[in-house]
Amino acid sequence: MGNYKSRPTQTCTDEWKKKVSESYVIIIERLEDDLQVEEKELAELRHIFSSDDAFSKVNLNYRTENGLSLLHLCCICGGNKSHIRTLMLKGLRPSRLTRNGFTALHLAVYKDSAELITSLLHSGADIQQVGYGGLTALHIATIAGHLEVADVLLQHGANVNVQDAVFFTPLHIAAYYGHEQVTRLLLKFGADVNVSGEVGDRPLHLASAKGFFNIAKLLMEEGSKADVNAQDNEDHVPLHFCSRFGHHDIVKYLLQSDIEVQPHVVNIYGDTPLHLACYNGKFEVAKEIIQISGIESLTKENIFSETPFHSACTYGKSIDLVKFLLDQNVISINHQGRDGHTGLHSACYHGHIRLVQFLLDNGADMNLVACDPSRSSGEKDEQTCLMWAYEKGHDPIVTLLKHYKRPQDELPCNEYSQPGGDGSYVSLPSPLGKIKSMTKEKADVLLLRAGLPSHFHLQLSEIEFHEIIGSGSFGKVYKGRCRNKIVAIKRYRANTYCSKSDVDMFCREVSILCRLNHPCVIQFVGACLNDPSQFAIVTQYISGGSLFSLLHEQKRILDLQSKLIIAVDVAKGMEYLHNLTQPIIHRDLNSHNILLCEDGHAVVADFGESRFLQSLDEDNMTKQPGIPSTHRPKSKFIVWKPPALPNLAQGPSVTSSPTVSSLKSPTP
Repeated sequence: MGNYKSRPTQTCTDEWKKKVSESYVIIIERLEDDLQVEEKELAELRHIFSSDDAFSKVNLNYRTENGLSLLHLCCICGGNKSHIRTLMLKGLRPSRLTRNGFTALHLAVYKDSAELITSLLHSGADIQQVGYGGLTALHIATIAGHLEVADVLLQHGANVNVQDAVFFTPLHIAAYYGHEQVTRLLLKFGADVNVSGEVGDRPLHLASAKGFFNIAKLLMEEGSKADVNAQDNEDHVPLHFCSRFGHHDIVKYLLQSDIEVQPHVVNIYGDTPLHLACYNGKFEVAKEIIQISGIESLTKENIFSETPFHSACTYGKSIDLVKFLLDQNVISINHQGRDGHTGLHSACYHGHIRLVQFLLDNGADMNLVACDPSRSSGEKDEQTCLMWAYEKGHDPIVTLLKHYKRPQDELPCNEYSQPGGDGSYVSLPSPLGKIKSMTKEKADVLLLRAGLPSHFHLQLSEIEFHEIIGSGSFGKVYKGRCRNKIVAIKRYRANTYCSKSDVDMFCREVSILCRLNHPCVIQFVGACLNDPSQFAIVTQYISGGSLFSLLHEQKRILDLQSKLIIAVDVAKGMEYLHNLTQPIIHRDLNSHNILLCEDGHAVVADFGESRFLQSLDEDNMTKQPGIPSTHRPKSKFIVWKPPALPNLAQGPSVTSSPTVSSLKSPTP
């Protein structure tokens, strides 16, 4: 049995296929390099091959820097069949290779010149001569997809089943590159559909992996009869590959045909095709396999103690897939593999917080334990899913698990918050979580520096600090002067606390402020980005103070016209934010953050809690622990709740419209 935590994301076959792909890219690059002739030299050669007189006087020993002879150059610079015959009669050898490893025939094939190819062959060129990578002319014609040239070569006796350095035949290459007409031609000339490549891969494996449906059908037709259950060196059958890469049409064809495909076969890792579909989130393929072939694969465990349900949780990005597998009523949500780990363990280990929430909401038991098989004999190391999340530095998931409670429970439904439970000795941030946070912060600052327009970059030496006009957990707000303007300066402290840091807040606030330009929204002046110890955000200074101060400190009574001016200005500011190309959600709109100008007009300020719309859902996952995802409103907009309303501690609530829930300020 393998250790789940050491499960490789790439198989040996994957690594080999990557090397094969890279090798063919290099081959094409080398062919292209041979075709590159300097412009001056090219003009001269074209003159030689267009003039009988110039051609008769040419130096037969001429070579380019890449080692191309006149015979090579004839094939790429406008020569004709009479030039080919003349050059070969005068002793130029067609077997000569360029420095990149190709003959004149190879270059003529790549250039798609059937006339020159015929002339070379009639003059004695070896049709089977190999060049770089063990390629013959037919291999090169297939790589390039040149149908007419391939036909000429086959008519002149080219070996249709010849193998290159990675044991690929031309049919392998046609299947790999998706050249359907070339595939038909090769099959017509008797290509063997069951020849193995270096790692046991047949053309059908390649077509199935790449999703070339018509080629896969051609290979399986009556006259071809590819072995649909042929296994490569890791026991993959074609169904494994098309399932893994989500090629639904090939999966359906294989399963519905009368060719006796084995749908529940396993590779050397114990994976069925259904496992691979689930590991890669291919929902439609998984559904097809189960609906056509039944539920047998659902209970099979691979060597890493994972059923397809576990595999879907390892992938973690398709809750619909997980739900579908559970709906088959074959595997329990708390099913434990041989090592004891559940789907919840898998989701926690890979940081899929949405899926963790879904599993918890649907009855997953977070107190089940897995054993670490890497431990020496006799030792029993039992680990809950919380420990798996903690080990990988997924601190938001650790927080969720420690505080999670079902809607019907008054207290958390786990042992983590109890004395002696996992939570009693799990302190945040976790070691890996702290490293992740620090690394992300550095990357965020570098990206911000690079992306912020230069006129917004400030030096701390440019700023004069006057009196303090506000403070918060982030630091202090000063009145001051910058670039001959009276400004407000928000000075940050660069401390890290849990998974949320002031650096993160600073970067997000600057990235939002620099995009804003509206009379009803605070104006951004610039930011100091050089060092976390000098982080500061500079905005325009609004002399009238906050609406909160006006109402509760100065005890002012506003007339109806003043109220309407403020309300309309705030509404305009919020409308502007919500209708940007990349909408912004304020999330903290209250009387403290509505600032008043001397003329009575209002501006929306303080974007410390704001978010771009697309990042909203992820933030809510960690801000509302214990609230089932199915119970959370699905919405785009956040509104402020006054303290009198319940559940304030569980984070800001979500509503379906961009309105403010109250224009009355909270009491101090």
